[in-house]
Amino acid sequence: MTAAVPTLPAFADVLSAAARIAPHAQQTPVLRSKSLDGIAGCRLYFKCENLQRVGAFKFRGACNAIFALDDTAAARGILTQSSGNHGAAVALASRLRGTSATVVVPEGAPAVKLAAIAGYGARIVRCAPTMAARNGAAAALAEETGAHLVHPFDDAHVIAGQGTVALEFLRSEPQLDALLTPVGGGGLLSGCALTARTLRPELEILGAEPAGAADAHASLREGRCITDMVANTICDGLRGQLAPRTLALLQRHSDGILTVDDDATIEAMRLLWERLKLVVEPSGAIALAAVLRNRERFAGRRVGIVISGGNVDLDTLPWQARAS
Repeated sequence: MTAAVPTLPAFADVLSAAARIAPHAQQTPVLRSKSLDGIAGCRLYFKCENLQRVGAFKFRGACNAIFALDDTAAARGILTQSSGNHGAAVALASRLRGTSATVVVPEGAPAVKLAAIAGYGARIVRCAPTMAARNGAAAALAEETGAHLVHPFDDAHVIAGQGTVALEFLRSEPQLDALLTPVGGGGLLSGCALTARTLRPELEILGAEPAGAADAHASLREGRCITDMVANTICDGLRGQLAPRTLALLQRHSDGILTVDDDATIEAMRLLWERLKLVVEPSGAIALAAVLRNRERFAGRRVGIVISGGNVDLDTLPWQARAS
């Protein structure tokens, strides 16, 4: 029996999301760096979602999903599972909507991200550090409480909200030749790919993924969701796995995924701190790492890079850990 095709967002949903989140989300800046252009051998344009509310692009999707609910559904409360940034985004968006939030968090999630979730007023429920445990705990709580589940990426409203990153980016920088975003569960990349393919059909649209968590790369190669891979990467925000909805969108609209080892990501993260003077987490630096590891592919081109987040524990920076 053929599995049902999930409901996919359309470009019109991205436009609706942009209008819905406009009173709440930041329009983040695009920054340039001549020194980084010289290192990369191309012209780089950085969309700084680390300067978004909650310090990550995740606020866009969570805000769109929660504000799209009718009052009755919103009043029952919001529920999600997250290793950090999406949980903080749901917590803040729920507070702005005037409702409660519960976040299922895997053991081992970064302390700085847990503090943000709690700081925005959400209740935290711990679970084992596997996707099965996260999804299972969230489903059980939804059944028990009647709260509305806002999945981190397998949700059409969330994907449409993330697509507003590319909408803003291409409106301000229509000359780009390529666009790269990080990819974990695929919400950001699929939303941006949908948007960019509509606005600029000729644009190259790529994901950047940790080599130690390359399930999205494998899923596109195999044509099915690979769900049995154990993630081993410093990029805690990219340990999620594609869902059928995000896989379908990437198959239709993206041009592939580049994998990057953690050492290259840490190197790129440090460059962003030093040259752009920005606080960027490893997951947010991986797209730059992919460009630097594939210089010939991008030589002389105008390359858009999404810096997806900047929530990092300042007491345990990765280059400090390697030096100790």
